[in-house]
Amino acid sequence: MNRATRSLATASALATSALVVGIASAEPVAEDRLAAALVTLESMAAKSVADGAVPGLAIAVVHDDKVASLKGFGLRQTGRPETVGVDTVFQLASFSKPISSTVVAAMVGKHLIGWDSRIADLAPDYQLRDAYPSQQVTVRDLFAHRSGLPGSAGNDLEDIGYDRETIMHRLALVPPSSSFRAGYAYSNAGLTMGALAAARASGLDWETAAEDFVFKPLGMASTSYRHSDFEGRADAAQLHVRIGDAWTALVKRDADAQAPAGGASSSVRDLAQWMRLELGRGIHDGAPLIPAEAIAETHEPVMARGPDPIRGNPTFYALGWAVEYTPRGVKWGHAGAFSNGARTLVSLYPDSELGIVVLTNAFPTGVPEGLAESFFDLVFEGEVARDYFAPWNALYASLFEPAIAEASRTFATPPEPPSPARPDAAYVGTYAGAYAGTATVTAAAGTLTLALGPEGRARYPLTHFDRDIFLSHPSPEMPEMPGMARFTLGPDGTAVSITIDSLDANGLGTLTRVD
Repeated sequence: MNRATRSLATASALATSALVVGIASAEPVAEDRLAAALVTLESMAAKSVADGAVPGLAIAVVHDDKVASLKGFGLRQTGRPETVGVDTVFQLASFSKPISSTVVAAMVGKHLIGWDSRIADLAPDYQLRDAYPSQQVTVRDLFAHRSGLPGSAGNDLEDIGYDRETIMHRLALVPPSSSFRAGYAYSNAGLTMGALAAARASGLDWETAAEDFVFKPLGMASTSYRHSDFEGRADAAQLHVRIGDAWTALVKRDADAQAPAGGASSSVRDLAQWMRLELGRGIHDGAPLIPAEAIAETHEPVMARGPDPIRGNPTFYALGWAVEYTPRGVKWGHAGAFSNGARTLVSLYPDSELGIVVLTNAFPTGVPEGLAESFFDLVFEGEVARDYFAPWNALYASLFEPAIAEASRTFATPPEPPSPARPDAAYVGTYAGAYAGTATVTAAAGTLTLALGPEGRARYPLTHFDRDIFLSHPSPEMPEMPGMARFTLGPDGTAVSITIDSLDANGLGTLTRVD
């Protein structure tokens, strides 16, 4: 359920899940079946690389508080000889969220905050648009995506280079997508707000808090929320997108602005230790690291999300975790994806003390789900019930299909003949808006250029489409999805405003001329 979910529907779905839990039971994992499943898993992973489904991947499997398997396959970067190993560091994308939940649970366990601590008390400068939610929103609300913030809020500002504090403060301008606590809207910026506010209670920045509370105690020396740390790793997997029939390491992705929601990087060796902590309900190597009640709250369903798209099982969002109720018992998990080149996954069956992490360096691909679901079939049933790769590949490949189709309908064929643009001088100038900040339009050698973000560092040449409409290409990995800039002219024939559609998802993309 990707849009607003009313409280009545949520209550009904939770009741349904209770019935599912009542008939679902954990299945014991036989060691011989696990061993056989691991052999087949490795074969499937190697085949995925050999067939070109991904350039490289790494897998960790944990069972019964032991690391059952660590393996790497394929290349860190196409065109280069370095291979993926168990210490290769991958960018995790939204797989960062459940790790952030663990970090906050550690703070809760030390009584620095509670899951129901209000953001107004922890970080009073962080505000939502309306007064009541601003005063009442809690860490729990933000980690469960029920604050009312629309899912796109802040992502657009990150795309043009704004830092996290600027984004956090401009969220106060964003109209809500639903009433407070009444709807589910998956928000990177919202979860980031909750994590940053929680870190303030520790007196540490987010990155240091994660290290001190979780990474260092678990020995996760290759894990960080700092992009600079990822960039400094000698053994790191680069992001890849498909260009034609080939995987290409086309762009870099610095996710520091949303680090708690999508900026972590790690290796499967490190993540195996984190899985042991989660499956151990806060105990690691026999010692309690996080109180069981603090970490248990992270797995308790809060918002209904609708059925799993492939199996149809009921799914919910907890605190940084997706929770699914299956005939095998409850499953905790989370996927991660960067459209410019990452796919990751964690899936845990806590009652069977079994978990898997799959990290890949490519998008779009359903390989993580294909491997994980096939592996669980082998463990629990002794055979793979169906092809999981094809439907999950199709799902990820289709994520942008509506937008691409709309762009194709709108922009593939210019009007014939197009209405001519005004002279460049009509558009050149400086424009400003409270949310998007300042934009400048300059002209040189017959080309208009739009500059956005801090110091105008995000620069996009504009191509005339029709009359006062121009196109840009802000995403090099998706050239088929141009962005639109539409000028509104005043009586004197000079532009008085510009509307930038990539900044207008929440109606905040119109900037007014100031010079």
